[in-house]
Amino acid sequence: MRRAARMQVVGTETAFEVLARVAEAERQGRSIVSFCIGEPDFPTPEAVKEAGIEAIRRNETHYSPSAGIWPLREAVAVHVTQTRGVPVAPEEVVITPGAKPIIFHSLLAVAGPGDEVVYPNPGFPIYESVIRLVGATPVPLPLREEAGFSFTPEDLEARVGPRTAMVIINSPHNPTGSVVSQEALEALVRLAQRYDFWILSDEIYSRIVYDEPHHSPYALPGAKERTILLDGFSKAYAMTGWRIGYGVMPQALAEDVARLVTNAESCTATFTQHAALAALTGDQEPVRQMVEAFRARRDRMVQGLNRIPGIRCPVPQGAFYVFPNVTELVRAKGLKSARDLQEALLAEAGVAVLSRSAFGTPAPEEDQEYLRLSYATSMEQIEEGLLRLEAYARSDG
Repeated sequence: MRRAARMQVVGTETAFEVLARVAEAERQGRSIVSFCIGEPDFPTPEAVKEAGIEAIRRNETHYSPSAGIWPLREAVAVHVTQTRGVPVAPEEVVITPGAKPIIFHSLLAVAGPGDEVVYPNPGFPIYESVIRLVGATPVPLPLREEAGFSFTPEDLEARVGPRTAMVIINSPHNPTGSVVSQEALEALVRLAQRYDFWILSDEIYSRIVYDEPHHSPYALPGAKERTILLDGFSKAYAMTGWRIGYGVMPQALAEDVARLVTNAESCTATFTQHAALAALTGDQEPVRQMVEAFRARRDRMVQGLNRIPGIRCPVPQGAFYVFPNVTELVRAKGLKSARDLQEALLAEAGVAVLSRSAFGTPAPEEDQEYLRLSYATSMEQIEEGLLRLEAYARSDG
């Protein structure tokens, strides 16, 4: 079967692969506690669901403009203006079916062969996949535990230069739950001005922060004209299956991205846009309640993991992930890596997690092992999972 060579560089999300294995194990009658998928377990708020249903009943089931319906673009512009403190016009907003198309179309629009794109490592695996797909050279930016899983200005400066087309950041961060420091954001903007590169700021978890407000490079002086702000509705409003996100960027680039949407998707489903409009302009209490539930789960997960021999878990500041250091546990069990631990936990303990290697190739100098656990699941599942993890850690096997 003939296939294009580019398919050899297209990556995937290990989370979905593990999720499929969990489903198969459960089909066979096994009990699995899954910490592997990054999806709120809360239902979409009732008012949002009703808005989507009513839109269908009004026959909002036809094409919309590729950049999105005007009322939603206006609402996003108002929201970003209010939350980032920078004036935004609707013409600078592009609505997409999920937030991933903003990654894909932005890179298609600004990067290609001969360019370099800096991305966080560990990080969301789709960044590196799409960088390679558009023909650019991926440049990993290390996020180290000793730096709070943020990047240092020095590390960033060492990786940018005249060939840099884009730097991707993600704060709050998947998989570590860290947030990028204000100092690092300011250094990023200064370097973007010096080398004239784009910033793609993935802020899909911007509403899920715990101990301090969300900070965005978009809010810094001189950043707006060179920043693509990515956000959406999947995480904050539990709308993962609705597939709706957005990008905010200079109008000329927004027109380019909308043209790519025309080529790839035509538009985002119209009735989901009306549901998103209701989410953004309606009662925000469901978001607040969900974040408070996540805070309680985070605290219990961190407390429980730090009681288990061989595990050290820092406190994440955002998103709904913990990223514990499991180096001692890996060695105590005679395993080679956290990937082996991931497999052992699924097979022996009935606990599904993801290893650090699911989020980018570890740098040669990395000598620590990590797992990602999502606490976007019930407190009952968290308690059961912690019991199983502790039993495995304390077992002789």
